[in-house]
Amino acid sequence: MVAPVTSLTRSGLSDWLVQRVTAVILLAFFVFLGFKIATGMSYLEWSMLFAQTWMKTFTLLAILSLAAHAWIGMWGVFTDYLTERLMGSRGNGLRIGLQLLTSLSLVIYVIWGIQVVWA
Repeated sequence: MVAPVTSLTRSGLSDWLVQRVTAVILLAFFVFLGFKIATGMSYLEWSMLFAQTWMKTFTLLAILSLAAHAWIGMWGVFTDYLTERLMGSRGNGLRIGLQLLTSLSLVIYVIWGIQVVWA
């Protein structure tokens, strides 16, 4: 059995709930952007939209939601498919290495997203 040491909330139910809430936030963000794009926006209108504090906050919430959603999803994939039983003795090392790489990538993407949105 794999211990949930590297899960986001250390509880399967909490991870499930976080993933569903982040999915709703991402859906709202992308539906809103899709609507704005579909109605036609000039570059000036687009810039003015993203210059508003509420839109920056909404975008930051979407970035953080994407990172949390991706982490929970990848953690589930790694713990389900990269086990000692399936991969032999190298399964745990590979899983931990990929989890570290994933978490490092997500931290870099969140920092980069914050810089882009709030610059």
